[in-house]
Amino acid sequence: MTTARDSEAGYEIDTDPDRVDIDLVHHWLSTDAFWALGRSRDLVERSMRGSLNFGVYDGEGAQVAYARVVTDHATFAWLCDVYVDPAHRGRGLGVRLATAVRDHLTPYELKRTLLATLDAHELYGKVGFTPVPDPEMLMMLGPAT
Repeated sequence: MTTARDSEAGYEIDTDPDRVDIDLVHHWLSTDAFWALGRSRDLVERSMRGSLNFGVYDGEGAQVAYARVVTDHATFAWLCDVYVDPAHRGRGLGVRLATAVRDHLTPYELKRTLLATLDAHELYGKVGFTPVPDPEMLMMLGPAT
């Protein structure tokens, strides 16, 4: 478990899965995150169980942001489902959250950490993410039809 306190801003970032408000994260993802609209609570819960979860909490302990990382803790990680509550946007929480993820993963000396974004390239660039240099190397298997 990792906890990072940002006393100046009054936020805390924690990887304790017991602190994550699953109902709130499900609400955020299924109703407001374009990549996860309609995602079922069961699917959110299963994805959390198989992931390293990061919660951001305000001074009263209420969750205000979330991110999860799918990783083997040895060679690869995928940062996904990054979400900041609209009432807390514009305060740099996305950058702080992505930085906390990067710093948490650094000791594992992973070969590659990926993410997909449509509109937050500048945010992730501040943390060190760059476009994939050889996208023709990457392939994907979509959902079975």
